[in-house]
Amino acid sequence: MVQLNKKQPGEGLYYPQGATLVDGGVNFALFSRYAEGVDLLLFDNHFDSVPSYIIPMENRTRLVWHCRVEGLHPGQLYGYRVKGPYRPSEGLRFNPNRLLVDPYAKAISGKFAPGSFHLGYDPASVLADLSFNSRDNAGCAPKCLVIDDSFDWEGDVLPCIPMPETIIYEVHLRGFTVHRSSGVKYPGTYLGVIEKIPYLKRLGITALEFLPLHHSHDEEFLTNKGLTDYWGYNTLGFFAPDSRFSTGQYPGCQVKEFKQMVKALHKAGIEVILDVVYNHACEGTEMGPTLCFRGIDNLTYYKLKTDKRYYMDYSGCGNTLNFDQPQVVKMVMDSLRYWVEVMHVDGFRFDLASVLGRDRGRFDQVSSFFTAVHQDPVISRVKLIAEPWDVTPDCYQLGNFPVDWAEWNGKYRDCIRKFVKGDPGMLSETGFRLTGSSDLYGDDGRTPYHSINFITCHDGFTLQDLVSYASKHNESNLEYNRDGTDYNNSLNCGYEGETTDAKIMAMRKKLIRNFFTILMVSQGVPMILGGDEFMRTQKGNNNAYCQDNEISHFDWTLVEKNRDILEFVKKLIVFRKRHPHLRRKSFFIGQDLNLDNILDINWLGEYLDGPEWSNPNRRFLAFLIVGDELIGVPGSEKDSDILVILNAGGEGMRFSLPPSYPGLVYYRILDTSLPAGQDLLEDEGALPLSCQEYYSVAPNSSVILLRKSTAS
Repeated sequence: MVQLNKKQPGEGLYYPQGATLVDGGVNFALFSRYAEGVDLLLFDNHFDSVPSYIIPMENRTRLVWHCRVEGLHPGQLYGYRVKGPYRPSEGLRFNPNRLLVDPYAKAISGKFAPGSFHLGYDPASVLADLSFNSRDNAGCAPKCLVIDDSFDWEGDVLPCIPMPETIIYEVHLRGFTVHRSSGVKYPGTYLGVIEKIPYLKRLGITALEFLPLHHSHDEEFLTNKGLTDYWGYNTLGFFAPDSRFSTGQYPGCQVKEFKQMVKALHKAGIEVILDVVYNHACEGTEMGPTLCFRGIDNLTYYKLKTDKRYYMDYSGCGNTLNFDQPQVVKMVMDSLRYWVEVMHVDGFRFDLASVLGRDRGRFDQVSSFFTAVHQDPVISRVKLIAEPWDVTPDCYQLGNFPVDWAEWNGKYRDCIRKFVKGDPGMLSETGFRLTGSSDLYGDDGRTPYHSINFITCHDGFTLQDLVSYASKHNESNLEYNRDGTDYNNSLNCGYEGETTDAKIMAMRKKLIRNFFTILMVSQGVPMILGGDEFMRTQKGNNNAYCQDNEISHFDWTLVEKNRDILEFVKKLIVFRKRHPHLRRKSFFIGQDLNLDNILDINWLGEYLDGPEWSNPNRRFLAFLIVGDELIGVPGSEKDSDILVILNAGGEGMRFSLPPSYPGLVYYRILDTSLPAGQDLLEDEGALPLSCQEYYSVAPNSSVILLRKSTAS
């Protein structure tokens, strides 16, 4: 039983919002502009339907209701009931029968049990959401937890890896280790990730980008079908690490376990980037449940239409958070600072980030949110990555984000897929994508590392499926294969799906090597979809958001089965790290920088002529970066000459090598047409080419040659 001071609750403070430990008790603060009253409910157990105490919050300052309760300790369970008018046509949806989650809760115990009792309206009424639901839901609602933020970080500091040096590995935290083959003690958890750090170190990545780890909510349309919101893009708590990734050893253990994971990753030199979803919340349309924001202050937290009964939906998820409201901007900024300062994360990838830049409905580089981020001394110094689009036709904003932000480069993904597949007319755009997309980022002070380059990500095919399926196979999502994009730019190499045909399997592996090669020689920041390095498959599902099963889980037996691809990727990452001219901090300008009649980048055709940029039938592209040419360019280091040859055509060709200077010879480093073990050599193990005049490039193959001194 909660032991409270016999005196009445104290007035408390309006700042900070949320539940904050103070000397002798806890301060509670909740923003609600339009509420007429707020009750704080304290519970002894998670499943209690009756609170142990109901404490009216009688003080309000700057629209924040607040009180101080003596005698409370970390682990205390609580929630809110908010009183006010229920007039949905005016945007007011208060219902004091709903137990509501604190928007600033640092931990949430469990999930909402399925059922209509979380709706603010009566689902049986002909009035639909205009009706009122008087049923109490406290017994089947999660409770918030008071958290002690103290933790022994053992001197942990952010690794602060420069963006040009960054290699991102995108992964779903649960899917990473939950499979029986993972061999970890705590599968599917924050602690399970720690056990896989040696693997990540050997792979060579520098940052883990996790799919959403904020506490999320499962939508009933999925749970009714036996599915879940596996990806977690349905946020309930913007300050709370999701309890489903904890060991469950005690209520709120997810906070400590998250910190343990971050500390261990930092010790290994690996950064943590969180995929965050601030564009919408988990309550859906007007027909959705009342779980948090809707019942606390619907008019403030959500963008509403002229008819305030309905929600603006730029997210495709039923609602949009209202960044025109200072409280929403404040909540998101407080959340971001909390994850950096208290949880020690290194950066964020913002889902559907174009929504965040809408000011009075239109995208603007100087929107209130972007301005808040730019001036914030904490958030402006960490990695900020935008998914630069939303679901509306006018908001594909790739290349239009502020200078603080890098962007997922969707044009890079589409272009490189088409080029490797052999689509016509791709040479000119491929040149831009290989060199950091200066057409997108080169005119406003940005750099190649503003481009996050990727071939695959969580949203779409895995790399193995990209070369194994010509079309999506999402039947297991129970939407008649209508969900997920049809714009995949994939191929199946002659057979749809898994096969034992040796020629098809060899072709698929060669294409996978081609994709990885292009990704690692491109200027910008490479991002790998977790598991692609050992050919993880989702059986052709390109929208596995609801598949918490073997479709999505990492099968670690594939590590040995496809060891050749894994070793290729590991050595390719080492190669990228060894050659600074693959990680430039400025764009190539196509000029002679040291007056030796050689350009900083030299585009070549097969006979040392130009690449025929405008010829739609050309599927061959090569470029030479001369190491000494770039010495003296800010941020450049001495490097060998690097010659990259890409043949996406179905015929082999003899490529004439640019003449060498005296004492310089060509060494073969990479040829994706060669058998495993010979396809990629370490710099020191490479032997000079027997012929220094030309190189025979096989069909659908990539080649990397180094030109350097025989004495080096």
